[in-house]
Amino acid sequence: MVTLSAQEDLITPLPIKAAKDTITAPLLSSNIFNDSIKVDSISADTVPKKQPLLLDKIKYKAKDYVKLSQKDNKIYLYDEAEIYYQDTELTAGVIVMDYVKNEVYAGRMKDSLGNYSQLPFFKQGDNEVRPDSIRFNFDTQKALIWNSRTEQQAGLGQLGSDAMKVYAEKTKKENDSVYFLSEGKLTTSSDTVNPDYYIRVRKAKFVPKKKIIAGYSNMYIVDVPTPVALPFAYFPLTTGRVAGILFPTFGNDPNRGYFIQNGGYYLPISDYVDLSVTGDYYTNGSYGLQGRSIYTKRYKFNGNINISYENLVTSQKGFDDYSRTSNYNIRISHSQDTKASPNSRFSASVNLGSSQYYTNSLNQVNRNNSQTNTFASSISYSKTFPAYPSVNTSLTVSHTQNSRTQVINMSLPTFQASMERIYPFVKRDAVKKGVFDNINFQYDVNAQNSITTTEENFFKSEMFDEARIGARHRLPIATNFKLAKYLSVSLSGTYEDVWSMETIRRQYDTELQETVTDTIAGFDRFNRYSLGTSIGTTMYGTWNFGEDKKIQALRHVMRPSISYSYTPSFEQFYESYTDEDGEEVQYTPFENSIYGRPSLNKGSSLSFSLQNSLEAKVRDKDSTATEPRKVKILSNLTFSSSYNLEADSLKLSPISMSGATEIIKNIPINFAATFDPYAIDNNGRRINTLNIQNGGGIARLTSARVNTSFSLNSEMFQKGGAKEKSDQEKQSDFSDNPFAIDDVRGASNNPNQNRGNQSGNPNEGQPIYNNKLPWDARFTYVASYNNSNRQSEITNHSLMFSGNVQLTPKWEVGFNSGYDLKDKGFTDTRFAFKRDLGSFRLSFDWTPFGRYERWYFFIGIKSSLLSDIKWENRSQR
Repeated sequence: MVTLSAQEDLITPLPIKAAKDTITAPLLSSNIFNDSIKVDSISADTVPKKQPLLLDKIKYKAKDYVKLSQKDNKIYLYDEAEIYYQDTELTAGVIVMDYVKNEVYAGRMKDSLGNYSQLPFFKQGDNEVRPDSIRFNFDTQKALIWNSRTEQQAGLGQLGSDAMKVYAEKTKKENDSVYFLSEGKLTTSSDTVNPDYYIRVRKAKFVPKKKIIAGYSNMYIVDVPTPVALPFAYFPLTTGRVAGILFPTFGNDPNRGYFIQNGGYYLPISDYVDLSVTGDYYTNGSYGLQGRSIYTKRYKFNGNINISYENLVTSQKGFDDYSRTSNYNIRISHSQDTKASPNSRFSASVNLGSSQYYTNSLNQVNRNNSQTNTFASSISYSKTFPAYPSVNTSLTVSHTQNSRTQVINMSLPTFQASMERIYPFVKRDAVKKGVFDNINFQYDVNAQNSITTTEENFFKSEMFDEARIGARHRLPIATNFKLAKYLSVSLSGTYEDVWSMETIRRQYDTELQETVTDTIAGFDRFNRYSLGTSIGTTMYGTWNFGEDKKIQALRHVMRPSISYSYTPSFEQFYESYTDEDGEEVQYTPFENSIYGRPSLNKGSSLSFSLQNSLEAKVRDKDSTATEPRKVKILSNLTFSSSYNLEADSLKLSPISMSGATEIIKNIPINFAATFDPYAIDNNGRRINTLNIQNGGGIARLTSARVNTSFSLNSEMFQKGGAKEKSDQEKQSDFSDNPFAIDDVRGASNNPNQNRGNQSGNPNEGQPIYNNKLPWDARFTYVASYNNSNRQSEITNHSLMFSGNVQLTPKWEVGFNSGYDLKDKGFTDTRFAFKRDLGSFRLSFDWTPFGRYERWYFFIGIKSSLLSDIKWENRSQR
């Protein structure tokens, strides 16, 4: 028995369209879809009736016509035909359904010109197939599919970017989870009609969302067979993280032989942690091991751990140039989600290992770090106690390592605690007025175990030989008030108590005839304090030129300040010994203190500073704007110096100047200089004679520095080409600054240049350069000058630059280099060529000269599903 349900009412005569006619379907019984189909009864037939296999109603419809043939026991659906049964969906141009055999046949429509349309679409559950034709049995759930097309999501990518397209001339559906393919094609190409590459499989077993197991398979590129072939193949189609082998890279090194790199195994330990272990091996005995683990827990924490070890062998045993070196590197990163604990936080950033690890590493993945000179690490835990007065505490382990000097500085650990500012003479939330209300104090403590060692003694007991342990307690007290309405006055004092776990004793040994310094272990302390006051104000100068002017106003802000500081002499913490000449030499037992030594001389000095800023109000180019624009000409220009009241000579310190401007918009320029008011003698030493009294100027320039960094791109040069500019273009328009010098695009004196095409010239208002190649470039310029001994020397003069040029939509060239204008030479220069080949990616990395001269070529499939299909080669050095 077949139970059917149609959206059309088949009880009444149904018109059927013919080529040039209209016929009428026969009248059908009203219970044809509710009763068994009647056949001639045979009295001798004792075979029991077959139980129905269909478990639900079959719903169907078509746009053109639906024809039921009682003679053929079939239903014909034509034009946009659709059938639905449970989780099965079938749409096609033509569908023929045999309601006795419970089978459907679906195919395409063909017009008078021979063109096909309305290809079948078959969906069962989450599996989708787009064939030319299909035959499907509702009872057995089996199917025969011709020229099938399906797409399988796999890996961790999004649908479309990491999806495997499966084509087959003939497919047999065995059940819901197994398909057998004949003459299939596998590809990740986005072109579904003419893929630029595919893997041809003669016979294969296809398990949707799990795997494809194939016999002899080989790769085709633009329908041309290649020798890339396998006698059998396995293609995983699982989604998410799955354990599996990481395919290595093969190559040859003239010094170490043939090699494999980055081959290993990937293991997802749990939903929160994974592990990948890879290795390198060279035929001369060199090898490397790498372990990487990534962990994460949502709203809690995330991080990764990387451990690498390399054993590098050069030449062969018995030769003079034979050597064996071991390098290692440990990198750890951990961060805590802010939602996990609002009052405590744990974080880690570790990068330590052999100083020459990145320089000597043969693994290509370390290429970009070959110029790393400093390794730094920090592991910290911080906690806040929010109750008033709140206290912030932290415990930190830090490490810095210079790869050139191989000197390592560590703090094992550093403890810090600080209490919030307290106003003892006023309520916490009250308004503070006057001297007493603003009196406040804080407290903080810093304690650390500082270690300085070398890479040779790292992780050995010798690294603790030079360890220094100490603590500093600090109590700053301050207040501020207004004087004569316009003057801001502040008073401050700081008390420090410094603890040390070792001191020194120094004496002259008459037998050895040298000064001997002994280190004495044990607790000792010293204290120090200082006082200070400052007074300052803010002055404004404004010049108005009128609203009809382009520059409507100028505003100059000056902030002069004078401060005084006093530090007494702490000679009570000094001792003395008699040297070989019989002279008394003073020293302090706290010379090795982490927090410095107590001062022997009294300090009393005045400091002066003058901060300046200059900005303008400029009429906006936009006529609809109601307010003028503010343009900063000088964002900062500061002069500072000091006068030592206790010094017997050279009381005036050098005058420091620093400033910043953006005279060309989006090109900040920072500059600094030092001027010495005193003259120097023939040996270059400062003398207690003012430079102006020695025949010079008020002060002589002793050093100067200027640096700038800016970016350019092709969009900046497109003027007038569009009616509206993007935000980036507006920000990059140099001419918005009326004080800007002529920029690199050239200045125009034509006042109508930016007023649109008013003259009717079709070329007016078009981009200055019609170059449509997108590009970007970044520049950094640094220059420094030294004249402390009248040497008038340029100590540093360099220009660093990098950028990218997109030659075509699929060709891109990148560069990174610099030029030393002083020594007349290029720095490490690198070119990167990239080509998008559709399904493939091509890159060529080239360092043409210098210490790291080398090249690297790569071509491979972009999709992560077949990323192991690649070819790469590198320079033999």
